[in-house]
Amino acid sequence: MATYVIEPDEQTLHGFFSPELPPILTIESGDTVRFRTLDADWGLEPFTEFLPSGPAPRRQATTKVGGPMGHALCGPVAIRGAEPGMALAVRIDGLRPGAWGWTWAGGELVEGEVMHFWELDGQALRGRNQHGHTVLLRPFMGVMGMPPAEPGQHSTTPPRATGGNIDCKELVAGSTLYLPVAVPGGLFSVGDGHALQGDGEVSRTAIECPMDEVTLTFELRDDLCLATPRARTPAGWLTFGFAEDLDVATQIALDAMLDLMAGQYGLARVDALALASLVVDLRVTQIVNQVRGIHALLPHGAIQFD
Repeated sequence: MATYVIEPDEQTLHGFFSPELPPILTIESGDTVRFRTLDADWGLEPFTEFLPSGPAPRRQATTKVGGPMGHALCGPVAIRGAEPGMALAVRIDGLRPGAWGWTWAGGELVEGEVMHFWELDGQALRGRNQHGHTVLLRPFMGVMGMPPAEPGQHSTTPPRATGGNIDCKELVAGSTLYLPVAVPGGLFSVGDGHALQGDGEVSRTAIECPMDEVTLTFELRDDLCLATPRARTPAGWLTFGFAEDLDVATQIALDAMLDLMAGQYGLARVDALALASLVVDLRVTQIVNQVRGIHALLPHGAIQFD
């Protein structure tokens, strides 16, 4: 299998999803791509001053693609043979954050605004801000996804059935994300590196950072018919729900988890629901991306069979 390298430049960067966006690379199922990405805000260098009223895009990078400037994404990558109705398995082989990051906070719950500027050690997985606060890093990508089938340019802000701005902290190295394919070739893009984030992403930002390495291996699955993303992570199986209403997002994630449990263990859905009530955790993925996100977690080994 082949390995490719994609750097962020004016040929590879874009700030929207679209089924009409031509691929920058076409690969075979089983191939690996090593990306380097900018921070979500398109910066080539760290912030040097506080920016009031939220992290307004710096847009230091350039792109020939045009269109809206949402998150700075690299791609799209087409997978030869991908067709609607299939699933794309994206194995996260390696993640290494860059040397700096930032976090903005403000809004209705607090007075004022702040920005924390972080120095990141990608080897020791530690971050330190200008106030001397130190945290342990757990890097993941906020945006991994493909465009929906509908024509036009689609915002990178809300996550969709085909992925995108999922912002799930569980998608660390060693995880595999499964996404429904909606358009021929899939057209996968990635960006929005996070060095650390809690469930909810309550200030609207994580430690937003460039990523020096994002190594992903792609595999087409014609034996999976998915309506929403799922993932196998070091912690367990995840299913996702996205909706404007948190209760609706919960129902979507739970319904997908019952499908997963029925398929994995040969259970009737009613039995899956009974067991899910015992061993499945519902967690708020994020509450800040126009639609809310819920992920259901089934830990590995939570159900044993004689």
